[in-house]
Amino acid sequence: MLNPEIFKAYDIRGIYNTDFDDEVAYQMALAYVALRKTDIDYDASRPLKLAVGSDMRISSPALKEKLIAGFIAAGVDVFDFGLVSTPAFYFAVASYQLDGGIMISASHNPGGWNGFKVVRTRAVPVSGETGIAWMKDKILANDFSLSETPGTITVKYNIAQEQLLHDKDYLNLKSIKPFKIVVDTANGMGAQYIFELFKDLPVVLLPLNFEFDGSFPAHEADPLKEENMRQLQKMVIEKEADLGIATDGDGDRVFFVDDKGQTIEPAIIRGLLAKIFLAMKPGAKIGYDVRPGKITQDLILRHGGIPVITRVGHSLIKEQMLRDDIYFAGESSGHFFLNLPLGCFEMPNIMIGKLLEEFSNCGQKLSDYLPEFRKYFSSGEINNETTDKEAVLKAIAEKYSDGKINFLDGITVEYPDYWFNVRASNTENKVRLNLEAINPELMAKKRDEVLAFIK
Repeated sequence: MLNPEIFKAYDIRGIYNTDFDDEVAYQMALAYVALRKTDIDYDASRPLKLAVGSDMRISSPALKEKLIAGFIAAGVDVFDFGLVSTPAFYFAVASYQLDGGIMISASHNPGGWNGFKVVRTRAVPVSGETGIAWMKDKILANDFSLSETPGTITVKYNIAQEQLLHDKDYLNLKSIKPFKIVVDTANGMGAQYIFELFKDLPVVLLPLNFEFDGSFPAHEADPLKEENMRQLQKMVIEKEADLGIATDGDGDRVFFVDDKGQTIEPAIIRGLLAKIFLAMKPGAKIGYDVRPGKITQDLILRHGGIPVITRVGHSLIKEQMLRDDIYFAGESSGHFFLNLPLGCFEMPNIMIGKLLEEFSNCGQKLSDYLPEFRKYFSSGEINNETTDKEAVLKAIAEKYSDGKINFLDGITVEYPDYWFNVRASNTENKVRLNLEAINPELMAKKRDEVLAFIK
């Protein structure tokens, strides 16, 4: 059972037992081993050392069993990191100097979904362009070879603790003041590292939905949707907390809520983190994706950094960070990446810890500290059905030709008082609009104008 549409630009994902089944996990392992043997760094004199980890989804144990069986059959020495967040999995691949691995997760998707995130050495992501499409062809052709010598298994189940020991080198936990913090991990993997991190902090932790449950009984594990933040927002207000934190299903995205229960725009969080990391590495390149969030660029320039625009997608951003020596980057969807000697990937312990240091030093309630950064007004991401995505992008380029245009990812158009990006979906007949302006009236006017033109 295999729907080829599960092979996407950044990972492999679909509905379990509808788009793919357990056998595909076995084939995935064989295909990945074949892919790594085509790489220039492949050393045929020893078995590949590959990692396996999984999130708490109901289907993850069965998929993991088949994935490990496939690796063993291919002669791989498997490192089983157990139940882990995706950032912890990346850390494990990098810190144990493995040849790569596969994380079983469907990130923020509903409970019936599952999938695979694939990495090479140092947790460098495998994207559609750098191996996912190749693996799809291999699986569809059923073109595999097994090893005469089966592989081995090494079990390591303490990665969250090891990760925190590494991350503490980049934090000054003693500078963090007492806070009351509500954290909603949506029954996902973020609870694992939040629990470890907060052991060492002088804060009152009010946990929400910390029990691992792949059916997501409280709400979807996608903080980008405002409806999934309401329980957190309500509890922050009721408990008179200083802030709230939300993580997604596999724990690689982090969102924040101020003391008034208002979600802090990821562009603001990204800009504050840019300020923080530029203090650690003055003059560094700082990345941000093409979706509008101009406050990020403002803060990068204010603090002496070099702004670098990236495409959308965690694997594409990390590839560009490594290629262009970008120190820190943030995506509008709540992914925040750091490019360290160990590797380049999401590091939520460091992001949360550094922000708590910043909030401690500001000496204000967040609701008093943040208004100067809430100077732009965003439409959010709006999807539009279309039968010809390329025609839409071409028509926009013609209509708005008097603006400053960039074609890095879809089309970005900039004017002095508003700016927007329209991107084509990789998997659906849709284009996605994100627009921002200097006041809410202009944002609404231009949002409606662009949407009307698209339709």
